[in-house]
Amino acid sequence: MRTPSLSRRQWLAVLALSAAALATPSQAADSFASAQQSFARAQQGDSAAVEAAAAQFARLSAASPTDPVLMAYAGASESMRATTTWMPWRKMRHAEDGLALLDKALSLAAAAGSAAGPSGAPAVLETRFVAASTFLALPSMFNRQERGRALLAQVQADPLFASAPAGFRQSVQQRAGVSR
Repeated sequence: MRTPSLSRRQWLAVLALSAAALATPSQAADSFASAQQSFARAQQGDSAAVEAAAAQFARLSAASPTDPVLMAYAGASESMRATTTWMPWRKMRHAEDGLALLDKALSLAAAAGSAAGPSGAPAVLETRFVAASTFLALPSMFNRQERGRALLAQVQADPLFASAPAGFRQSVQQRAGVSR
């Protein structure tokens, strides 16, 4: 009895799937760190970094569609893309698409509980913080400022906040000081 052998194409597919399965958590962390650096530069007004952050977080979120933190950053960076175009209909599309992703991320975060996100902060807190920061940065015509302030207050009042990484707590407190 002859055992079936794999064709060259099948072997390549097996190797590709094996390589993807063996991707280390440190590679994923490096990708997140790189995307987060682009996001930070984008928040400082670097328009090239806006596009880079949007592309990086879109890829990361597509690879992990149930991760609320990645989806929140993808939504926030998509909303920031509205600042890189002069055409009003594109501005609105980027802002609305980003807000839809943020709303979906907030829904997913509710189920995350106290699980840590990619940065080490509790996923529920980081998702709320990214959404709050984005909502507070939007023009008033989007009617998201009140929700942004409420989310920021929820993050600070959550018992998980005390055990979150110091850098995360500092960012939240700094943003809360600015939004008052």
